[in-house]
Amino acid sequence: MDVSLVLIVIMGVLFACGVYAMLERSLTRVLIGFLLLGNAANLLLLIVMGRPGVAAFFDPSVSAEQMSDPLPQALTLTAIVITFAVSAFLLALIYRSWQLGQADTVEDDAEDIAVRERDALDEDAMDDETEIDDDDATTDFVGVETSPITIVGSRDFPGLRDDAPTDRPSPPGGQNGGER
Repeated sequence: MDVSLVLIVIMGVLFACGVYAMLERSLTRVLIGFLLLGNAANLLLLIVMGRPGVAAFFDPSVSAEQMSDPLPQALTLTAIVITFAVSAFLLALIYRSWQLGQADTVEDDAEDIAVRERDALDEDAMDDETEIDDDDATTDFVGVETSPITIVGSRDFPGLRDDAPTDRPSPPGGQNGGER
């Protein structure tokens, strides 16, 4: 398998530039970084494919060593489609962000600032709050009164008419015995 060192270096540079661009706050740079990562992934699959050969359906008398591997080609097509779809989504996000705020940068909200300003003492206090005292409990919902799911039947609400099909035959005169 002959792989050009130039292709490997270009792939590494594309991956590095793509990751660097995706770490920016501008959504346009995130899009450019994602496109660079997509192209680097396609180049990686091209490198993995190895030496080009004859198509598998071309000639049945060709040996397996002379045939091209179709899996990297299929993966490359899939990567192109995924890159296109995510790029279209990011473009829609950038357009909407520009419509709302005339900028495509992602700003910190109040929760992000509060998390950034926490110090080690606050982290220790939060860790102490999350410790569980009862090690015997296998679930968070131990009692019936704290259970989040309540099974309610039609008998619990007298005015409610149950239209669900049943295996029992209907009483004569309609579903509710002729009453409406």
